[in-house]
Amino acid sequence: MKTVWKKIYPLLSVPLLTAFDQITKSLAQSRLKGQADYPLLDDILEFSYLENTGAAFSSFMGKQGFLITLTSLVMLFLLFKYFRMPEGKRYLPMQISLLLLISGGTGNLIDRIANGYVVDFIYFVPINFPKFNVADCYVTVGMFLLFILCFFYYKEEELDFFFSLRLRKHP
Repeated sequence: MKTVWKKIYPLLSVPLLTAFDQITKSLAQSRLKGQADYPLLDDILEFSYLENTGAAFSSFMGKQGFLITLTSLVMLFLLFKYFRMPEGKRYLPMQISLLLLISGGTGNLIDRIANGYVVDFIYFVPINFPKFNVADCYVTVGMFLLFILCFFYYKEEELDFFFSLRLRKHP
């Protein structure tokens, strides 16, 4: 039972991170919708409201059913891998990465189901980067961390749990 709580306890971060994402999106809707862009740092960073019916970089515009299904399947896959992850401090970075990915995916999934779009409101001006939100930040940091961990931190055999579709054999 103690082992189960070692996996479940960190999962409590998911509702907290998701709630923070949803609060920022709610604030964006109430304060930015229909308003002029709000510069935070002149010509660098601003808040600018957008209702995105697509995915990253506005791909799959208007395909909400597909995006809801895909996101749900990815979240289930990540949860499955999270619970298959070996225990120990060595896997804490991987745990953080997966929790960020699950939180970000959940935040945007809530928007898609509730609104039919995702609220984006952060705009990085110098490179005309597409607008994004807090959940997107979680996903980006989680994916970057996962990439670094897979290629530079863990040995190949330490990642068997993640890349294998076989269930663990219990003695």
